[in-house]
Amino acid sequence: QGLCPGCGKGKVCRQLQPETLVRVSGVAPLCATVFELERLRCNLCGEVYTAESPPGVGYEKYDESASAMIALFKYGCGLPFNRIEKLGDDLGIPLPAATQWEVVEKAAKAVEPAWTELVHVAAQGKVLHIDDTNARVLELNSQLQRELAEGKTKRTGIFTSGVVAKFQERQIALFFTGRKHAGENLSEVLAQRSAELTPPIQMGDASSRNTSGDFETLVAACLAHARRNFVDVVTSFPEEVRHVLESLRDVYHNDGQARDRGMSDEERLRFHQEHSGPVMEELEKWLQEQFDARKVEPNSTLGRAIRYMQKHWEKLTLFLRHPGATLDNNICERALKKAILHRKNALFYKTTNGAHVGDVFMSLIHTSELSRINPFDYLVALQRHRKALKTSPGSWMPWNYQEPLA
Repeated sequence: QGLCPGCGKGKVCRQLQPETLVRVSGVAPLCATVFELERLRCNLCGEVYTAESPPGVGYEKYDESASAMIALFKYGCGLPFNRIEKLGDDLGIPLPAATQWEVVEKAAKAVEPAWTELVHVAAQGKVLHIDDTNARVLELNSQLQRELAEGKTKRTGIFTSGVVAKFQERQIALFFTGRKHAGENLSEVLAQRSAELTPPIQMGDASSRNTSGDFETLVAACLAHARRNFVDVVTSFPEEVRHVLESLRDVYHNDGQARDRGMSDEERLRFHQEHSGPVMEELEKWLQEQFDARKVEPNSTLGRAIRYMQKHWEKLTLFLRHPGATLDNNICERALKKAILHRKNALFYKTTNGAHVGDVFMSLIHTSELSRINPFDYLVALQRHRKALKTSPGSWMPWNYQEPLA
């Protein structure tokens, strides 16, 4: 305390909340330090003696933080290796694209046990969201061309499948790039599911390729996909589309209220049954009335949107019958934006090994983001404790890895 410098009479008191100043400075994403080690040479025998390196320097030219930063640029932000090379050149830190690949490939082998454990944990999830997006892998392109010429296959697509699993309070994002559809990749994930667990809820669009194979699931369809069909024809049928959108708006409003109130899955189910059930029942009657009263031509664009919703009504309304069922697949579509961003910038993977490295890092990075964990710190920690990770991967998940560090 002291006298006020303004009036000179009152006393000034320390405030509990200090004033903060933020100053942001730019630094290179990768910094290189050059050590010059003194050398001595014997003038008689010619033996050369080199001074020891400073403590803590290590033996690797590129440490764990360097590989984590390159992986985050490449697979988290979609920045191709050649652009990272150009950025390094501009900042005076040469980093060839080929060297970057060698660094991240080596790092991927170190962190892969964490990705393998993520797949196992995701298989135990209550709800699994799945979707596909196109991908390019040059090695697979050549393989497909040979098989098509020989008549060995009819499948020509290459995909990146996204699987977002909800396990307890966690969300786990997985990526799989190759010739398999999302349903086939989901089947491989569910192969690790405990036999004691009840069938999970599978959320996706109504595509026939999103089946889980021999594994039983409760199939839910995405309301956002059904809604989008009506949005596409709003200019031609404004009144009809408005009625559908307002009905779905009420359902989403109810879901938001359940989320904001922190309801359990059972409480949310009862809340939807009470408030959203009548809305969906009225909407179902309205959809059928459009055909019965001949207000809409079944083969029109609006008619096709109505028929799609009627055909998949049971899947679209699973949230009214099973606790934990979600309304849409938006969380998986948002996750696939990482793969889409990589495809738009880097255009392709060269080999299946390169695609797998991308899948590993995208899975770890996006799961960290969903867990509100710093992905850079997480990747560094996994590499620096690779022996402990290999021994006990379950202790090195994004949501608990700080415990063994402590």
